Amino acid sequence: MGAPFDTRAAGRYRRITAEHYAMKADTHPDYHMITVKMTDGTEFQTRSTWGAEGDTLTLEIDPTSHPAWTGGTKQLQEGGRVARFNAKFGGLKLKK
Repeated sequence: MGAPFDTRAAGRYRRITAEHYAMKADTHPDYHMITVKMTDGTEFQTRSTWGAEGDTLTLEIDPTSHPAWTGGTKQLQEGGRVARFNAKFGGLKLKK
């Protein structure tokens, strides 16, 4: 059946070779192991392009402390858009 063909070559066909699939050297970032430290003190290791091999990434906000993940809706209840709307227009009476 032969090698696949590429139709993008200005109206003519050209054969795709193994050279087309080879990755360029030195174009990808260094991917290495780092340690991630959560706000509660727990740590885990993961692969990343951040920092250098063996560095520790200390998080300021993570799923154990951020209200979006912990279910904290206090801010919305105290001064969200609905509360501001009700404060501004809550006393208006609708005509029937």
